[in-house]
Amino acid sequence: MEGNLQLLKDIVDHTPLPIGVYTGSALKIELANPAMIKTWGKGDQVIGKTYLEVLPEIQKQLIFDQALQVYNTGIPFHAKDKRVDLVVEGEEKTFYFNYSFIPLLDSEGHVYGVMNTGMDITDLHMAKERVQSSEEQLRMSIEASGMGTYEIDLVTQNILTSGNFSSIWDKDENITKEKIISRLHPDDISVREQAHRDAERTGLISYQARIINSDQSYRWINISGKIIKDEQEQPVKITGIIEDIGHRKALEEQLRQEAAESTEKLRRSNEELQHFANLVSHDLREPVRKVKTFISRMRSEVQSEFSDRFEWYIGKIEHSAQRMQNVIEGILAYSSADKKKQPVEPIDLNEVLEDIKTDLELVIEEKNAVFISSELPQIQGARILIQQLFYNLVHNALKFSRAEVPPRVIIGCSIVQDPKGDWVEVRIEDNGIGLDNAYSERIFTAFERLHSKDEYEGSGLGLSLCRKIVQRHGGTIRASGDKDNGSTFTVLLPLQQENSTI
Repeated sequence: MEGNLQLLKDIVDHTPLPIGVYTGSALKIELANPAMIKTWGKGDQVIGKTYLEVLPEIQKQLIFDQALQVYNTGIPFHAKDKRVDLVVEGEEKTFYFNYSFIPLLDSEGHVYGVMNTGMDITDLHMAKERVQSSEEQLRMSIEASGMGTYEIDLVTQNILTSGNFSSIWDKDENITKEKIISRLHPDDISVREQAHRDAERTGLISYQARIINSDQSYRWINISGKIIKDEQEQPVKITGIIEDIGHRKALEEQLRQEAAESTEKLRRSNEELQHFANLVSHDLREPVRKVKTFISRMRSEVQSEFSDRFEWYIGKIEHSAQRMQNVIEGILAYSSADKKKQPVEPIDLNEVLEDIKTDLELVIEEKNAVFISSELPQIQGARILIQQLFYNLVHNALKFSRAEVPPRVIIGCSIVQDPKGDWVEVRIEDNGIGLDNAYSERIFTAFERLHSKDEYEGSGLGLSLCRKIVQRHGGTIRASGDKDNGSTFTVLLPLQQENSTI
């Protein structure tokens, strides 16, 4: 057991995300990993001190009140893109964080502490502000940029200009068609010709091109124009404007680079979070299995010597180990649900349901559950994911049953026709503890629970995993019900998949 705790401590210490644990109403610091200690910038000697002793500056920012409220109410608090001013090495600095305060509960469901996690998004926030500033600069540049006008007589080919046309085109003498074309970048001459051909049909000219400057550099321009016709509908004139869009092009390129950098940062962040989930799930499975194995051996070898109190302790340990295993398995399934491509194949939903009833036959027999099912169609999808989807929904219907009433699960379906393809709507209805419709969306959130762990086992990931699977198949899932009077889960799936893998 001590080795397991050391393993968990090593994992927390090496995660790049700041993590801290505070206990009691004074929020005494019991744990702070190196990432959190570095974020605070108060030195290494923080364990045993209170949250306010280490960070007195957070009191006026109401952050301490947020943490204390979580301790007093047991309701988690989450903040996104929140400004936090910290005194680091004697100097006040401004940061931006996504952070959370999560209540920690003892075996009786009482709050004994608060876990604080955070992510420094200062760079991302500043990048967003720079993008907003760039957009504002772009707007001002366009407003302030001087435009030039032109008018071409299609009979005489004379060109009249005004405003900044000459300075933009870098020509002071009389402007002619030949001189205009001579200043265009060779790659853009065809762009101009195509725009004029299109104008014969639409009456409008619009294109962007590059002008070669006298020093062989180039500038981007935007040209807009309209063909004017006479009474006989014959083109006689082209009138339009020219605009120097060099600043716009530079800003667009800057924004593209910043967007690419932000996307890459987000990708790396997601990979780190995925790695952390896999690390926790995989590396903790074996220690938990050993805890359960040795508890079982202890019980079988010295059961006759157990006192009632000792038996109670062993039961609590077994219960907690099983709960931990459920959470680990849930995290592993949830984190890998959209990771690996699965082949699409025909799936008989009737066979899927029969397999699930076989898997759950002990629970069905124990609870005297009754199943009523209509004939289900064949669909296309990933068999392993569809099996997991309906297993979770049927298992939930059995798990959240009322103690005094045998579970009754009704599975019905209907075909929904659509111009883009046919769909099957599967409804799984039960007579269990029901659902308040106010929470019909919230239950699909990862780790969301509407009931305490002592009432009903589970990791809080089952329904969020169901939504992931359904969305992967291009479908939808929704929940409805009445409190104490059953619930209904409605799954809408396409009969055919467009791709060979999903």
